[in-house]
Amino acid sequence: MDGQLGRQLKDAVTDAGALVHLQELQTIADSNGGNRASPSPGYLASVEYVSGVLRAAGFEVETPEYQLSRRHVGADGRTTLPNVVTQTRTGDPAHVVVIGAHLDSVEEGPGIVDDGSGVATLLEIATRLGPSPAVRNAVRFGFWGSEETGAQGSTGYVTSLSDEARGAIMLYLNVDMVASPGGGYFVQGGTGDDASSAGPPGSAAVGDVLAAQLAGTGVTPERIKFVGDDETPFVEAGIPSAGAENGDSGRRTEEQAQAWGGHAGEVYDPCYHSACDTIRNVNPVVLDRYLHAIAGTVAHFATTTEPLP
Repeated sequence: MDGQLGRQLKDAVTDAGALVHLQELQTIADSNGGNRASPSPGYLASVEYVSGVLRAAGFEVETPEYQLSRRHVGADGRTTLPNVVTQTRTGDPAHVVVIGAHLDSVEEGPGIVDDGSGVATLLEIATRLGPSPAVRNAVRFGFWGSEETGAQGSTGYVTSLSDEARGAIMLYLNVDMVASPGGGYFVQGGTGDDASSAGPPGSAAVGDVLAAQLAGTGVTPERIKFVGDDETPFVEAGIPSAGAENGDSGRRTEEQAQAWGGHAGEVYDPCYHSACDTIRNVNPVVLDRYLHAIAGTVAHFATTTEPLP
């Protein structure tokens, strides 16, 4: 499964590199009332940070605006917010692999695991991949706002695309929480009784690759349903989708404890949506495994010549 790009990218990414970005997101939260919620100055500072990292790596960056719901208009009267989107210059723009993570936190905390860990994973992969890699299919990175208030950023982005632009998206991979202290190893895509829980046709194939890549790090992943995160607008648009996540306020089962270590009944992330979701909440081992698995998944689909079944 691992071609040359996959091996190179997995060798290049490191949890230490991702932790640099997590520390910067922590600093942003510390300087903005303890959170990066949207809309807030902390969110806008996060947009500036992510955009700056990508530009410094040579990417062309767009910050398309999306409309906020009336309930979530900013205290300053702001009615729109930016997402951050960038795409490789190489690869077929009619066949695009999209990977995304949400850039906002809840108001209660800095959101370093939820979902700074996803943001840092995307930044580490993007900067190691570079803006002009040897790929067959273009790779697009999306950093979405207002996920914590109803996936407004990703929904606004998908609905803003033309039919042609939506049709060019081969697949979507969502990365939401991949460094919880008691994290499990979950893969979404292809599990469930309908499209909202399993994804459109092709989703199982995307989930299969992510699961195989996680298995290659030495763990046995568990397949679960979608629960309504930033993959939702992509699923509703008929785009094959998968997701990486390691659990939030749920508790580890006996079978999971046997497979992954720890003890049955332990909460995956006791700091979920709390003030203690800081840099000290990060499990670097979980982060490292997901980082390498997601890098391998992106490389696989960026170079594949095979259509999704």
